[in-house]
Amino acid sequence: METGGNDVPNRQERRGRYMFREMQRKKQQLSQEESIAILERGSSGVLALWGDEGYPYTVPLSYVYENGAIYFHSAVKGHKIDAVKNSSKASFCVISDDLVVPGRYTTLFRSVVVFGQIRVLEDEEEKRKTLKILGKKYHPLDTEKNRMDVVDKALGRVCMLKLKIEHMTGKEAAELMKMTE
Repeated sequence: METGGNDVPNRQERRGRYMFREMQRKKQQLSQEESIAILERGSSGVLALWGDEGYPYTVPLSYVYENGAIYFHSAVKGHKIDAVKNSSKASFCVISDDLVVPGRYTTLFRSVVVFGQIRVLEDEEEKRKTLKILGKKYHPLDTEKNRMDVVDKALGRVCMLKLKIEHMTGKEAAELMKMTE
């Protein structure tokens, strides 16, 4: 599989009978590097899963991007975990640089949408490592010792999820694109 940096696929990949759709407005498409930068900078996004009775289930979450995957923490049971167990297919959206321009009836935005397979991390060391990475993102000035104390206390009470990215597209408003040309 051809990849952009950090093992993120950067071209259409056939998945059974289906293929991920190409972006319609290709001129507004961000590069893989720009898309990854948005994921690295972002503090929250919306996870979309297959919910109860076939309804989509979306939930805003904090996250961390690391080496072609996105990690989330969660309660050990609930709607999100049930949805993950019912179907491993997921998407996640992060919106960056969102500025409403009333006089033009538009917004100046950059966004990234990823698709991939999500799973519950079962291995305790993998959970510890990803919880530490998540903690470091949201409290970068904390000491390593305190961070690990917090991680160790939380380990038995939280669930960690890994969304392995299979397809990613980034997009920016046409007006932003023109400003950077």
